[in-house]
Amino acid sequence: MQQKMPLRRHRFRKTALGLVALSLALQGCGGSDDDTVATTPPPATLAKRPNILFIMADDLGYSDVGAFGGEISTPHLDALAASGRLLTNHHTGTVCAITRSMLISGTDHHLVGEGTMGAPNDERRGLPGYEGYLNDRSLSVAQLLKDAGYHTYMAGKWHLGSNIATPATPVPLGTAGHTPDQWGFEKSFALMGGAASNHYFHETATSKNYTENGAYIQPGQPGQPGTGSYSTDFYTQRLISYIDANKGDGKPFFAYAAYTSPHWPLQVPEPWLSKYKGRYDAGYEAIRAARIAKQKQLGIIPQDFTPYATDPETLTSSPASANNGTASAKYINAVNGPADGYVDHGAGRVSKKWDSLTALEKKAQARYMEIYAGMVENLDHNIGVLIQHLKDIGEYENTLIVFQSDNGAEGWPIASASTDPKATDEANAADAVYATLGTDNGLTSAKRLQYGIRWAEVSATPFRQTKGHFGEGGVGTPLIVRMPHQAKAAGNFTSFTHIVDLTATFLDAGQAKLPTEAAPPSINAITGVDQNKGKVVYDSRYVYPVTGQSLLQVLLGNSSASVRKAPFADESYGRAYVTSTDGKWKALWTEPPHGPADGHWQLYDLTKDRGENNDLSATNPDVLKGLVTDWKTYMTSVGGVEPLRPVGYY
Repeated sequence: MQQKMPLRRHRFRKTALGLVALSLALQGCGGSDDDTVATTPPPATLAKRPNILFIMADDLGYSDVGAFGGEISTPHLDALAASGRLLTNHHTGTVCAITRSMLISGTDHHLVGEGTMGAPNDERRGLPGYEGYLNDRSLSVAQLLKDAGYHTYMAGKWHLGSNIATPATPVPLGTAGHTPDQWGFEKSFALMGGAASNHYFHETATSKNYTENGAYIQPGQPGQPGTGSYSTDFYTQRLISYIDANKGDGKPFFAYAAYTSPHWPLQVPEPWLSKYKGRYDAGYEAIRAARIAKQKQLGIIPQDFTPYATDPETLTSSPASANNGTASAKYINAVNGPADGYVDHGAGRVSKKWDSLTALEKKAQARYMEIYAGMVENLDHNIGVLIQHLKDIGEYENTLIVFQSDNGAEGWPIASASTDPKATDEANAADAVYATLGTDNGLTSAKRLQYGIRWAEVSATPFRQTKGHFGEGGVGTPLIVRMPHQAKAAGNFTSFTHIVDLTATFLDAGQAKLPTEAAPPSINAITGVDQNKGKVVYDSRYVYPVTGQSLLQVLLGNSSASVRKAPFADESYGRAYVTSTDGKWKALWTEPPHGPADGHWQLYDLTKDRGENNDLSATNPDVLKGLVTDWKTYMTSVGGVEPLRPVGYY
């Protein structure tokens, strides 16, 4: 357990028996498990199997919703929170596809094909678990609920494989036929990739970016669904049409609203496009401070909580190491550091604070956030339309409604380190261009407008890091749950929860039968490893079981205890983290220059410092050593491979 972590795949392939105990575990945040406030809990039992509506935002930050401290107007989500419950210590993967693979499968992403988002372009390419699509070793929450008698619907972003199944090319599940209909969704309208090039559905006649019920469609072409629509509006109406198609037949439904908002490109129709004009002229620091004050007022964080201090300002890019990009480079990673001769790393980024921006940069930057806020409010409006429709058809009271984001806020740098960082902003501030920002240009590809690192840091308030990282701002997201027949808010649940726990919760609420028959042994002749160890039999396949822990009893008010009883660990892009069984400690690894220059693992006491300000690795070496050992065991259990060169999402 203490030996140096090997890099080759076959040394990591002990499969998944350790997963239940190690990969999906407890993480606490400061305070009690259940805040003591005067509230009315939901009913202690479910009178009947509920409908399930799961709403996923794309790249929304922890504090963007009003109920979590944001200034953006989100009245419908706030109302959902007022009659539901906030889970304030909820976690996802670092990026979209990784999170979505865990939602569908209910287990670790390395096991089911998304070890990284898409097939990696490094030494891991082609290895089991790195296929870049949901592989045939995965269960599906939709299929299991369908087996249990549910209708299953989806509209929005899929991002788990793009090939369609055709009679002319019959192949095993997971090698083609990656569309939602192949994974148990009765009706589906899906964006197959990770991002739309234009939120207004301007697709060519040969586009293969969208499918409906397993067939390619081309929105934007005459007579095609989606043509003339804004994506968030269209996904809402498509999901409503699916629900209505079987209305009144007595079967419950599972509906997955996988919105692409507020993912770039920043676009939104009026009146939302103009609504926030001037609202963000005060800049990053002022907006972030206001959010922190509101979070404390709302009880999202304690009064004595110390937020992350924000990343230091960098007016020039830090240089890469001398051997960066050469064949002789030995990159620092989570298992090899300078003591082992690994010293190389890439260049840093320019990241200014508000007062260091030029007037034109401020003009453009404020506009980006105005458009982003408009997208979030439009998303909230559509969620309101969806909820109102459930009320209109008499299904609202018997529906379990869950809302979250797929990962932390998107902090993609607007300019690369090799260019003048202000050039993009100042060009976008020119009158002719500025007037078009966020509008529909009518083209198949919109301007790839993003709001950048510092606004993402605001969205991640009060936490550290953003999408692609394992700091709390990268994997901590808002979570709102309303149980059937719940009328008033229940107290915030502050124990660690994870996306796979929602999968388990949905299956529990739907009384779905989970496969339990152990898969027969399959010994690899070279390694001697049983490749079926930990798998179960389902539909003539050998698959990894759901390892999330159901939150149903917590949500029903029958328990206030954490559902996690073991360490929790994860890895993506070579970045890593692991938390202790009691939720007190978190070990975090980020490659330099974004992490420590010497490549050491950082250590944080989450009960006192969920903002991750004070690295305690030097004063608690034994704690850190034990956590890193837990992380290595996790990597073995899921077949994970630490890349020779960690290369982050950006």
